[in-house]
Amino acid sequence: MTAKVEKVEDIEIRLLLDAIYRRYHYDFRSYAMSSVRRRLRQARTDFDCATISALQEKVLHDPDMMPRMLGYLTVQVSEMFRDPSYFLAIRKKVVPHLATYPSLKVWIAGCSTGEELYSLVILFREEGLEERTLFYATDINRDALAQAEAGVYDIDRMRQFTENHRLSGGSTSLSDYYQTGYNRCVLDKTLRRNVVFSDHSLVTDQVFGEMHLVSCRNVMIYFDRDLQDRAVGLFRDALPRSGFLGLGAKETLRFSHHAAAFRDFVPDDRIYQRIGS
Repeated sequence: MTAKVEKVEDIEIRLLLDAIYRRYHYDFRSYAMSSVRRRLRQARTDFDCATISALQEKVLHDPDMMPRMLGYLTVQVSEMFRDPSYFLAIRKKVVPHLATYPSLKVWIAGCSTGEELYSLVILFREEGLEERTLFYATDINRDALAQAEAGVYDIDRMRQFTENHRLSGGSTSLSDYYQTGYNRCVLDKTLRRNVVFSDHSLVTDQVFGEMHLVSCRNVMIYFDRDLQDRAVGLFRDALPRSGFLGLGAKETLRFSHHAAAFRDFVPDDRIYQRIGS
């Protein structure tokens, strides 16, 4: 593809993102261009559109297209206890601090289809903290939130989930938390009794409460630098002194304007602690 064509395509992409924001109030304008470009090229192919502009016409004039587009513009790739060392660090190093509070609030930001949420709920149950904890599971994709609330996953994924759980220091069997049927696994509904599911955008929305732990993993890698700063600012404002922030393995606070509000707590697993007032 020539440089000239690439430039025209980028113009089309920015016009499409602006149209989505004006028409549907989803703001992807500060997402990393390389990632957005790749995903929109796939959407253009799948929807049989010759150009991004043709894709824009469909999105603007067919409201049923927008939920489908969210599947391309938001990344729904996760697994339970993904990066087990992160959850082991939460279990061994963060939980002892959280256990000193009479009640707890945990925010899973960008919860996607719920795998990380249920991982934390199970971990908190195993560590005796679930009953005193309220979990907030948020995402901008309502279809993903509906899948998270249903708690149904393909049975062929459970082998990896089970191994991750074991490596995370799990003290029970993961099979204790689900039932199987028709090649699907349905998570125990009691895992949702202390969970609030809600749509929330790190791009446009504000903090909605004080949290003791914020876990936002593998979300900010798709943001540009300014939007990463905005998200970290939200987490800073949501956490009291000594609260904890967990990020993905490829994410860091090193270049954030808000880095001074945190200290490294478990550097290898991207867990930070809020300092100051």
